[in-house]
Amino acid sequence: MIRLQTAVIFVAISLLTACSGMRIVDSDVTAFSAWTAAPPVPGTRYRFERLPSQTLATEQDRIEAIATTSLSKVGMALSPADAGYSVQVLLSTDIVQRYREPGYGFGGFGGPGVSFGGGSMGTSIGLSFPIGLGESYYKRAVTLLVRDLSTQKVVFETRALHDGVWNDGFAVLPAMLDSALLGFPQPPTGTRRINAEIPR
Repeated sequence: MIRLQTAVIFVAISLLTACSGMRIVDSDVTAFSAWTAAPPVPGTRYRFERLPSQTLATEQDRIEAIATTSLSKVGMALSPADAGYSVQVLLSTDIVQRYREPGYGFGGFGGPGVSFGGGSMGTSIGLSFPIGLGESYYKRAVTLLVRDLSTQKVVFETRALHDGVWNDGFAVLPAMLDSALLGFPQPPTGTRRINAEIPR
């Protein structure tokens, strides 16, 4: 019996250790398609387009490098000189403060309090207030638009939303983009929750 219990504990610890090396990026994905041509064959060429606000953003280079990898998985190849499509990628991040408990905006437990204590060595008076500070919470949205350059029409639009306590946006962006392109160029209708694993 002892050996069996030891074996069960060992297996449980092994599973927990294995799981601790990965984390889940859960994205809510909504995509729309007006793709009337044949699905892209491997090597379908595209180029990136940027909004005026993105032209000087060095961060955009990094975003598009990650998008290039995700797009290659669905048959698209970056080739600005002879592109048949253009792609726009927009990433936004909102940082909010979350509090564990309501009241006073501090997240403490209960309201202020006063305590009196006495003993043989003296008397003490103490005041207590809720001082727990909130934690930063990151809400991210990535939008990807594909435009047919022959008609100048947007033929594919997708958006992935993810939120969490991790501040490493570029670590979760590949998973968000892969999720956003799932089913490209004819994705299911409606919003889908898609989970992807990344190293912790």
